[in-house]
Amino acid sequence: MRARMTAALLCFLLAAPVLLVAGSPVNNSNNGTVPLVIWHGMGDSCCNPLSMGSIKKMIEEDISGIYVLSLMIGKNVVEDTENGFFMDVNEQVSMVCSQLAQDPQLKGGYNAMGFSQGAQFLRAVAQRCPSPPMKTLISVGGQHQGVYGLPRCPGESSHICDMIRKALNNGAYTDMVQKHLVQAQYWHDPLNDDLYKKHSLFLADINQERAVNETYKKNLQLLEKFVMVKFLQDTVVDPVDTEWFGFLKSGQAKETETLQESVLYKEDRLGLAAMEKAGKLDFLASNGDHLQFTREWFKANLLPYLQ
Repeated sequence: MRARMTAALLCFLLAAPVLLVAGSPVNNSNNGTVPLVIWHGMGDSCCNPLSMGSIKKMIEEDISGIYVLSLMIGKNVVEDTENGFFMDVNEQVSMVCSQLAQDPQLKGGYNAMGFSQGAQFLRAVAQRCPSPPMKTLISVGGQHQGVYGLPRCPGESSHICDMIRKALNNGAYTDMVQKHLVQAQYWHDPLNDDLYKKHSLFLADINQERAVNETYKKNLQLLEKFVMVKFLQDTVVDPVDTEWFGFLKSGQAKETETLQESVLYKEDRLGLAAMEKAGKLDFLASNGDHLQFTREWFKANLLPYLQ
């Protein structure tokens, strides 16, 4: 299965529209000293000039002297992109934790910004690896309660999306699929809640589904801010409520619930209720499809958190 998906990925890399950053150039540099770590989403890479490369350059232009680390999971761009589909998420998080700990520019702390699946991966970093300290986590279209559907994903002209759908529908919680398909590790099936809680290798763990890890809860609450951006016309993430930590109500696949209505929040299993009470949670909305925003919107809404 992986060999066929890898072959399809080569076509996918040429066709995938992953992130739109449009509008006039950003001018007027500002002083800023807190480093920034960014993690790309599915089908993207650390250094794509149309996405992460553009974001990195834009931030560097607007915040004079800022250190921006765009994470590469692998030895090159192709490997980085491939690992976004096939490399065990827990292994990716461990690699990033080690990389951040060894970076002398981050020893005083850093802000983090994750795009799509990179957002929940960075949250795992915050929960598992408090040193160096993450100060602010900005989730741009992240899926913090997972997904239950793949209505349209980047590279639809290739076969990779259909192959992922088939694997997820046929057995998202089998050992083979869980270990070898990234998207399966945050697949959240509300109709099979017991299977999800028992077999999800990544999401069920960081969301405290099996047991409450007090260290995770303590570490997440060390954040000064946790910012979540939802795209109001999102056709990629299903359900879109997951971008604000909401999801489908358990036992059915039509009605959704907000974070505040969830057991996770009511029992405060992750510390999110305490964080909201302390003013640490910000919920932002953007008109547009998944990861589609202008430079002006980014500058007005997200840049202030980095300064």
